[in-house]
Amino acid sequence: MRLVLLGPPGVGKGTQATRLGAHFGVPHISTGEMFREALSQKTPLGLAAKKYMDAGKLVPDDVTIGLVRERLGRPDSSRGFVLDGFPRNLVQARALEDVLRDVGTRLDAAVSIEAGEETVVRRLSGRRQCRQCGAVYHVEFNPPPEPGKCPVCGGALYQRDDDREETVRERLRVYAVETEPVIEFYRRKGMLVAVDGERDIDEVTASIISALKEGNAVEESVPDGDM
Repeated sequence: MRLVLLGPPGVGKGTQATRLGAHFGVPHISTGEMFREALSQKTPLGLAAKKYMDAGKLVPDDVTIGLVRERLGRPDSSRGFVLDGFPRNLVQARALEDVLRDVGTRLDAAVSIEAGEETVVRRLSGRRQCRQCGAVYHVEFNPPPEPGKCPVCGGALYQRDDDREETVRERLRVYAVETEPVIEFYRRKGMLVAVDGERDIDEVTASIISALKEGNAVEESVPDGDM
């Protein structure tokens, strides 16, 4: 199973990618993790990415694509993968096709997890993180027993700058400009699987797996999962 997960920030791509990777027995590959690993190992691409990240700039497509190419070339990706956070734009989507062609395989499906703007804003703007241990809570969905205080370590909870409502809406605007064309790209290829991301986490997972089976993207002999 070779999948890419698409959807706006806050829709739950990371959670679903982890679940789908476990279900199908393939690695969950996130661009964030690739960047962190490359930075920690001080690889040439990692150092190139660091230069832009330290300057507060977006990492160029060629650097990101290079990291993806390296990661998909590892042995654990030979049976499949779930890509989370890539491709973000049409340049990356077309580059992914080239990368997969070079390793002699192809994408099975692109899963688009969809949710309305107000749902995303509500999810992200309500998040609070502990300054001390990093634990994450939500003022509505997972509130701490004592407001503003982490029940794990007693640290102060705060709202990250990228979770502020105005920032979230700007991130959604950028997503609409850059990434929504990628959804249309895969739709035209007949590879798009769209699911309702406003439902319960378990329901979203089940609907993705069901849709993949109905589209014949899933072989009968997939590894058992916890679904």
